[in-house]
Amino acid sequence: MKIGVISDTHGFLDPAVEKVFKGVKHILHAGDVGDPMIPLELQFVAPVTTVLGNNDLGMTFRETEVVTVANKKFLIHHIVNPFALTEKLLLRIKRERPDAVIFGHTHKRFCELVDGILFFNPGYSGAAKFGTDRSVAILTVDERGITPEFVTLR
Repeated sequence: MKIGVISDTHGFLDPAVEKVFKGVKHILHAGDVGDPMIPLELQFVAPVTTVLGNNDLGMTFRETEVVTVANKKFLIHHIVNPFALTEKLLLRIKRERPDAVIFGHTHKRFCELVDGILFFNPGYSGAAKFGTDRSVAILTVDERGITPEFVTLR
């Protein structure tokens, strides 16, 4: 099963995202949506789980979401430092015991196992600016586990 992962759209949904996410069974948006219409647009592709980013003031998304897709548990939260978790987030991770923590905020791709949990940031996907690398990701879930693939947006 394939899962689309996106973050930091900042009010701009690149038209290429629909093509990249074609065939995914679920989409995880790790915050800084920028426009509440973006998750609605993504719903035409697949069901979407979205969290609140630090630039999403006034939007009604939750700060943290937990969703199970293909028998894997994903905890989604916008601002995460995998090597210095806040006490609140650490307690939530211990309680939920996710297979993966999906986050954004840094605008940088990240994929690393920390204490047996995959910490994953798909990178920045908003409007092109100052030569910033832009990307989304596909997570493939199968009997081997979770396999990530970053997809660069041009």
